[in-house]
Amino acid sequence: MTIEIENKRLDFEKTSLEFIEKGIESVFKTKNNKTLKETLEHPRYKTIKKRLKQPTEEELEKPLGQYLLDKKNSNDLEYKLFLNKYGDNTFCHFKLNSHLNDKGLYIWVVNGIVKYLGRCSDNFKRRVNQGYGKINAKNCFIDGQATNCHLNSEINKIENIEFYVYRMNDKSKTEIDDLELKFLSEINFEWNIQNNKNVNQQSTTAKKN
Repeated sequence: MTIEIENKRLDFEKTSLEFIEKGIESVFKTKNNKTLKETLEHPRYKTIKKRLKQPTEEELEKPLGQYLLDKKNSNDLEYKLFLNKYGDNTFCHFKLNSHLNDKGLYIWVVNGIVKYLGRCSDNFKRRVNQGYGKINAKNCFIDGQATNCHLNSEINKIENIEFYVYRMNDKSKTEIDDLELKFLSEINFEWNIQNNKNVNQQSTTAKKN
């Protein structure tokens, strides 16, 4: 599968992708290493503490994840104060079974349309299998990985999604970063939300070789 930009052709290779589970909800509920009280004592949650209705003593002693789940189940939207924008989305668990030790650029493709382009400067196993392929509770919070949550939740919605890589094993991190930036500065891929306001409104169709 090929992407072209400014007379440059990148030939991406299709990978072997395995979905283990879909439709995973309320992932944040397993964040139980601290109580609500301990969480609110952290400077990072100072603003939230001011906005929160005064918790009861019983609530303060609850594990954080359980407290938030109780709030959600009672339709109290205060629980979302603790989460990033995508922290309560529905997620999936998937893993890569090929190209694990390669690095470079990667794309998510739906029906021949590139939805997302990203970079990986270590290896795809770490980026996917140990990264956004499985969202953990910490990812869901305001200091977690919002991008991972967003991308994983978009992937969860799609049945016929494909993952392709452009191997750059002999290139430096700087070279990989620069190539990604070149593409994202010219093309607006739908799921690359951080770039949507700064690039031309274009779409790219990947071409099968």
